[in-house]
Amino acid sequence: MHSVINDYLPVLIFGVLAVVISAGMLGGSLLAGHQKPYAEKLSAYECGFAAFDNVRRRFDVRFYLVSILFIIFDLEVAFLFPWAISLSRIGAFGFFSMLAFLSVLGIGFLYEWRKGALDWD
Repeated sequence: MHSVINDYLPVLIFGVLAVVISAGMLGGSLLAGHQKPYAEKLSAYECGFAAFDNVRRRFDVRFYLVSILFIIFDLEVAFLFPWAISLSRIGAFGFFSMLAFLSVLGIGFLYEWRKGALDWD
């Protein structure tokens, strides 16, 4: 009889190996790294230069628009590849569901375009 543990044993081995390798890399970098912190290195910075304003101020709406753009394109790519591979099995319902999803993303993209998030000047 084939047990469930035998099915998941490769996944368990992979997980243990990933933890061991990442712990080894982290420990090796801490041991071999040149650790001499100084005031300039430990100072806070904002995009490579010293902070010049209060952190509680309101952000420009362009920051949020860029994040929405990222989410739109990231979701599109994340869902289009599996959908395209399984399109022959999911049929017309899956096709029209993805069209509805893409239309929502398209509306978000048009909103971004109208707000000027694609103007980089």
